[in-house]
Amino acid sequence: MPLQKPKIILDTDPGGDDIFALLWLQSLIRQGLADLVAVTTAEGNISARQTFATASKLLKLGGIQDVEVGKGVAVVSSPGGDASHIHGSDGMGNLSHGLPEGDQEYETARDSDEILIEALHQYPGEITILAIAPFTNLAAASAKSPGILRQAKEIVLMAGAFQYSGNVTPHAEFNVAYNPQAAQTVLDSRNDTVILPLDITHQLILTEAMMQPVFEVNLESAIGHLMRSLCRFMISTALVYRETGGVSGFLVHDAATIGYLFYPEIFSWQRATVVVETQGQWTRGQTLIDTRHGAKSGANAWVATQVDVALFFMSLIEDLKFLIRT
Repeated sequence: MPLQKPKIILDTDPGGDDIFALLWLQSLIRQGLADLVAVTTAEGNISARQTFATASKLLKLGGIQDVEVGKGVAVVSSPGGDASHIHGSDGMGNLSHGLPEGDQEYETARDSDEILIEALHQYPGEITILAIAPFTNLAAASAKSPGILRQAKEIVLMAGAFQYSGNVTPHAEFNVAYNPQAAQTVLDSRNDTVILPLDITHQLILTEAMMQPVFEVNLESAIGHLMRSLCRFMISTALVYRETGGVSGFLVHDAATIGYLFYPEIFSWQRATVVVETQGQWTRGQTLIDTRHGAKSGANAWVATQVDVALFFMSLIEDLKFLIRT
């Protein structure tokens, strides 16, 4: 666990794996181990309006209603498409109709980049940005206020694929492929960005059997019911799209950022220079890594190379038990 309670901004486009990341973070907040400064939603897995609504509902469901939710900055270039076929039209397995409406309105919400800029000015060197969506909001903040991303204590990305193939093209991972220029902007903003790529997150397959001890803690929990239904939906689409090699589970890519921040011993790291292909006809969105000795003097990232899968899931399950119990 971190020695000091971290101040966190979660930049997200809920999606199933984003939702499990947010629920894990809610548990840690309830345990008094983190402060959530804001949730900045982004266009990505689903539309900006829907990611905003989903995040607002999840915060209300978790009893964390005093946290501002930002609405996503529009993507200027035409993306290759969202991931609603994986996550459902609402990003949560078409389950949102059963949740209470959030307390925040999309029409009156502030743009996510404005929230990022204000918070980083207010708490220079204190905020950790966990970026688990396309990086449009961060790039927009950098464009409006050059150098602002250097005011973060740390920027942690679920991004890229190096030795492992991409998940939207043979070469590109979704968060990067959706807005490659934005990803490159973030990588150019500082020399210590933390990257959790598909190379390790493709090992993080969550099954319903693994979640059973969580559900059994409180059979009446509304959050528990949501998690069970969402698990089943995500498993069904993962099997259709062959994401898990036939294992009856689904990938919780984005939750890796929570694991890193609160349980850093789970991961091994490599210093590297990472760049994004922003122009290629066939390779747009590909992340390229240089780990040679000579390249390390100009390195811009720490890249996760190994993950202790058993410890990762033990930590996730125990924290989710706390969330269900409270």
